[in-house]
Amino acid sequence: MRKELLFAFGAFFILSLHAIAGNFSDDTNEQPKDTELTIHSYTKDITGDGKKDEIILKAVPFSPDALFLKEVWAEITTSNGSEIRIDYDGGYEPKIEFVDLNHDGIKDMLYSAATGGSGGLYDMDLHTVAGNKLIDLGLPPGPVIQGQFQDGYKAAVTFTDTNQSYTIDLSSRKDDYERLGIYTDGKLNEPMELMVLPAAFYKPAKIEGKQGKGVKGYQQISGAYKADGIGTAVSSWYYENDKWNLIKIKWVAAPEQTQKMGD
Repeated sequence: MRKELLFAFGAFFILSLHAIAGNFSDDTNEQPKDTELTIHSYTKDITGDGKKDEIILKAVPFSPDALFLKEVWAEITTSNGSEIRIDYDGGYEPKIEFVDLNHDGIKDMLYSAATGGSGGLYDMDLHTVAGNKLIDLGLPPGPVIQGQFQDGYKAAVTFTDTNQSYTIDLSSRKDDYERLGIYTDGKLNEPMELMVLPAAFYKPAKIEGKQGKGVKGYQQISGAYKADGIGTAVSSWYYENDKWNLIKIKWVAAPEQTQKMGD
């Protein structure tokens, strides 16, 4: 009887250890779930049937207390019950603007989120859900811009698409450029191009001579480093014949003397 009791007690003890170990394993292996946030809720007619659709912009932060959102997406429930999801790049303070940019009479979805990097860059996307069909319209590729330092603490900027050229006086920065080894007594030490940054942001805007709205793109041109801003190319674009068309480019110089060489 004693042996039987000892055997039963031993078996019970072993089973208890297994149960404890199993519970401990489950607790330690359990991974915290990402926190899903609702950033914005919108009600707009984006399908063109004259009825309101529901658009919820959701996100998952990089960490519980982080401002950067590593995942962002839109959940769309149309007036007829269809469900559509759009995945976006992450960023800071994402939002959606609703504006008809392809001129079909139906509002499109223009997404933007700040990247947080230098240069004030944004991740942006443009979609239409007309007729309950999701289509990525894309955004303009940006104009072709060439820029070079020139002797005499100057720079030349050319917009190839519109054949516009500008000479920029950089003499107020000569001490910095000499220190960096770009110039010696006003003469270039070697050929050097300006820094043409990608388009930082696209903003819906009225385009002169066109019906409805297009977009304006803002693209910084820098000298020796990103923060060394020389000026901004402001390009105007209009969506027509299923593509973005460049209408004009405006050069906005930094507050220094700028001489326009040709249109």
